[in-house]
Amino acid sequence: MKPKKLPMSLQTKIIGSNILIAIFIILIFLIISLAVEYKQVEKQMGNQALQLAITVSSIPTVISAFEEEDPSATLQPLINKIRNETGAEFIVIGNKEGIRFAHPDQEKLGLPMVGGDNAQALNGEFYISIAKGSLGKSIRGKGPIVNANGEIIGVVSVGYLMSDLKEEIFQQGKEMVLISLFIVLIGVAVSYLLARNIRSTTLGLEPYEVTSLYLERNAILYSIKEGIISVDKDGYITMINQSAKNLLGVQDDIIHKKIETILPETGVYKVLETGKPHRDHEVTLRNKRIIINRTPIIEKNQVIGVVSTFRDKTEFNQMLETLSEVRRYSEDLRAQTHEFSNKLYVLSGLLQLEKYDEAIDMIQAESLAHETQNKIIFEQIHDGKIQALLLGKLGRASEKKIQFIIDENCSIDVLPKYFYADVISIIGNLVDNAFEAVEGRKDGKVTFFAIDVGEDLVIEVYDNGHGIPEYEVEKIFETGYSTKGVENRGFGLSIVKQAVEKLNGTIEVQSKSGAGTVLSIYLPKKITSSTE
Repeated sequence: MKPKKLPMSLQTKIIGSNILIAIFIILIFLIISLAVEYKQVEKQMGNQALQLAITVSSIPTVISAFEEEDPSATLQPLINKIRNETGAEFIVIGNKEGIRFAHPDQEKLGLPMVGGDNAQALNGEFYISIAKGSLGKSIRGKGPIVNANGEIIGVVSVGYLMSDLKEEIFQQGKEMVLISLFIVLIGVAVSYLLARNIRSTTLGLEPYEVTSLYLERNAILYSIKEGIISVDKDGYITMINQSAKNLLGVQDDIIHKKIETILPETGVYKVLETGKPHRDHEVTLRNKRIIINRTPIIEKNQVIGVVSTFRDKTEFNQMLETLSEVRRYSEDLRAQTHEFSNKLYVLSGLLQLEKYDEAIDMIQAESLAHETQNKIIFEQIHDGKIQALLLGKLGRASEKKIQFIIDENCSIDVLPKYFYADVISIIGNLVDNAFEAVEGRKDGKVTFFAIDVGEDLVIEVYDNGHGIPEYEVEKIFETGYSTKGVENRGFGLSIVKQAVEKLNGTIEVQSKSGAGTVLSIYLPKKITSSTE
């Protein structure tokens, strides 16, 4: 299996890209500079050759030499001296027919001039031309030699070889290349320092790692049900997930706004000041009890921000209630098993005492009671979880010596999966509350009724307890309130109210002191189906 090929590092990318850019720019600069320099030097050498040609053509000795029998005897040493002093590659003088009277190469005297560019000079013009002569291709300054009578008696040609021009440009190019290489080295050093600075800013992470972390962070924030808000050291919001927006009722984009715009009484600034985290701080937001944790973001021993997490305490209560229901199911089944065992012991004793008639009567009575209740539970209530719940409550009622009656008119279909948890919580807490109301009474009786025929699921629980005084009816659904005045109680009906409100239902209470209590719950089924 081939190892995973890691992407190119940021440092390599920065250094490599800067080197390529620098080389490209320098290459373009060199080409343009050398081209411009070539043209300038070419023009300069042409002008220099032209000026020297004009000067030579006006020298009296040169003009008078044409009247001598052997002009070369006078012109050759004179022109060599001028050529040596001026640095010209060649100075050639010829007559009107182009026969050389002076030339750098002694052996070429008397031969025709090469290049074929004398026409303009013979017409009386001074000019610059580029042509290939006996010494090679050259740039030339040419002009006529005119005597005292104004007659053109010859031609002067002063030139510089093009190879010399190219050599000069090449030397300048080498100097520019050396300077360019030095600039590239400086660019590499600057790129290296820049890459190190960026890596330190990104905590040594490469760009692909930062991208991966960013995508993972967004996915995590989206999937977390807890609300999360982070702020910088000045209290400006830098990040908020959707759960936090839902909890705080925020719809607009609030990034880069002050935290107090959505949380007026925030404790973020205290954490920024002290650097100490706040744990499990409980506040009320939008009529919900919210638990907030605030954790400072620390870099180099400095607090640079705070992350706050929000949890809806209602969800915790629901979770605890679910666990409590499971525990109650277990207790109810245990009670049912215990009660059944006790009855088996009684039957065993009656049989051992040979009291067969009494044993038969007991069996028939128990069978009739269970047959009636089981018929209602299994034939009229079709939801398995409610069946299990009611069976458990029957066992618990038997253990507590409470008469628990399931109304023969009950009728419940299978509950939707997103509905049954709250309904079971409602039924379980109502029945338990009724059991507590009649516990200890010799004639304690609790009746359960539920029906879902129509648009609502109706649940009623009646108990023949002492009832609830009128002034306490509104308080029984408050968290922690108990008519018994006992601490750590009074949570059952509060949970019932929360579940009913969640399902957009209503609660009715009918109670009088000494006349028992009826609690009626109405839950709309249409909302349930849309929720599902």
